[in-house]
Amino acid sequence: MKAKYLSFVLVILLVAFGAGNVAAHCEVPSGIYDDNLRADLIAEHLTTIETSMKKIMELSRQNPVNYNQLVRWVSNKEEHSDEIQHIVSQYFMTQRIKLDAKKYSEKLTVLHKMLIYAMKCKQTTDPSNVSRLRSLVKKFEILYFGRSTR
Repeated sequence: MKAKYLSFVLVILLVAFGAGNVAAHCEVPSGIYDDNLRADLIAEHLTTIETSMKKIMELSRQNPVNYNQLVRWVSNKEEHSDEIQHIVSQYFMTQRIKLDAKKYSEKLTVLHKMLIYAMKCKQTTDPSNVSRLRSLVKKFEILYFGRSTR
């Protein structure tokens, strides 16, 4: 009897504490999509990455180096790069780009390049990676929306 009770409590705890890991937009075909919002979020993440890179470079030149702030800005840059990768892969590539879409290969190619440059933004503080990613976002918007909002 105690084993059943303990198992029941364990399951309840796992459900309760595991629920916090649910993504904001899942792959359930709910029909609720806001493509423009996702494009805006990517642009916002890019601005944050660019700011983070500038802060990292600024903090690195200080003497003494404030490592706590430096680590925070590095983490911030990486989190926002991850967010871009998540939107690109889990939202656009998985849910929005249909197999029979017009310019399917072109869209996938641009999205893949966006993933690569988001990764490069994580790895470096080279502002050219942000610039390249911004130009890819514009290119994707033209392919996907028929226009660029940037």
